[in-house]
Amino acid sequence: MNQRLFIGGTWTEPEGGHYEVIDPATEATVGAAPEATRGQVADACTAAREAFGPWSRTAPEERAAILARAADLIRERLVPYAELAQAETGATTGTARAMQVGVAAARFRRYARVEPAEWPIAPQINEAGPMGRAGVVGALAIRQPVGVIACISSYNNPWANAAGKIAPALAMGNTVVVKPAPQDPLSVYRMAEVLEAAGAPPGVVNVVSGASVEVGEALVASPDVDMVSFTGSTAVGQRIAEVCGRDMRRQLMELGGKGAALVLDDADVDSAVSGIGTTFSFYSGQICTAPTRVLAQRAVYDRLVERLAAYARRLKVGDPREPDTVVGPVISRAHRDRVESYIELGRKEGAVVVAGGERPPLDRGFHVTPTLLADCTNDMRVAREEIFGPVVTVTPFDDEEEGVALANDSDYGLIDYVWSADVARAFRVARRLRAGGVGVNTVARNMEAPFGGFKKSGVGRDVGSYALHAYSEVQAIVWPG
Repeated sequence: MNQRLFIGGTWTEPEGGHYEVIDPATEATVGAAPEATRGQVADACTAAREAFGPWSRTAPEERAAILARAADLIRERLVPYAELAQAETGATTGTARAMQVGVAAARFRRYARVEPAEWPIAPQINEAGPMGRAGVVGALAIRQPVGVIACISSYNNPWANAAGKIAPALAMGNTVVVKPAPQDPLSVYRMAEVLEAAGAPPGVVNVVSGASVEVGEALVASPDVDMVSFTGSTAVGQRIAEVCGRDMRRQLMELGGKGAALVLDDADVDSAVSGIGTTFSFYSGQICTAPTRVLAQRAVYDRLVERLAAYARRLKVGDPREPDTVVGPVISRAHRDRVESYIELGRKEGAVVVAGGERPPLDRGFHVTPTLLADCTNDMRVAREEIFGPVVTVTPFDDEEEGVALANDSDYGLIDYVWSADVARAFRVARRLRAGGVGVNTVARNMEAPFGGFKKSGVGRDVGSYALHAYSEVQAIVWPG
């Protein structure tokens, strides 16, 4: 089927033609994605601008009801939607159902919960100023929608990532133009169908896609766009920020990561291995929050490396549709080549490949064997740059002070991790880490906690109530008491 664009409530033929979406596990064609032109991107932005006024004045309860209906429809269609997500991304069946489509439904349901958009500020007695005598002044802080939001989502999770932008943006009264990743855009068009069926008015949600960078460039540069919400690489985020800066446009940037996992000498090593091992299996390491850079205190270093290597070797790599597959493919042939080039670079830099390092003997698919690089140093490129694949580096350190210094010696600061049997010690170390989030003895996330990064890992925070703040402007209204 040739997919059409979704612009102003109309399914529109792409003027740029179509391109193939490839299943990374089978290398077969999943479908034909539409290639928008700059003019069609402009049309989508215009439609979102025209829809913004009426939608922003729609009662929050009515907007919430549409999001709730969307959540129900996604749940009803979970199996076919998960099958499509699996075909586009190469995710295992469990991941596609629970962490992709399931999380998307949960996010629509979360933002169907109406929250107060304003809050009172305690009256204040002001000193007399140039305008006259002193008096009591009351104030109210109100969240107002930003306007038209350009939502540019990542390829590793087209459902959850796009839903995490669209749902809170719509809940706050914004309209959106969504530009999905070129590798797996078809799932995002299914999300648009759901919102249309749920009652979203024309122009409130628009989706444009393309393999060409021109589509994203036209969207970011559109004068109708008030804010850009982007998930992707730091390099692309920097280019978007430059464009946004010219017009002082709002940004929410969730960028790269190189998560440090500090394993202290009193840690439960098995717990640390289980947590770090998710890098190999979860999205095949294609996730910015993964604990890819292990820093192990010397007392546990050898034991940790040995058990991590054994863990990696046990994982089945293969067809993600088979129930016992743990590690599916990476997104494309080009990305597999990139990950393999990093493994070879690690060897040249002096790292020891203690597990993996070779391409698995499979006839089809863009697979990478889970790879563990030991005896790394923090100046190696494999320890500093985001590989975005099932590759983990391990670096030893002597004392706590050195471990913290190594963890902070990074351009990134998204999520770090600490393993220690002494929780007070772990929290003390966590407070010293320059990262937007820190997991203590876990890789699990609390979906109401603020999410975002320090340094080159991003700008702003979202998830939970923080997303409502991210997609709103705060307005103060004051009056004499």
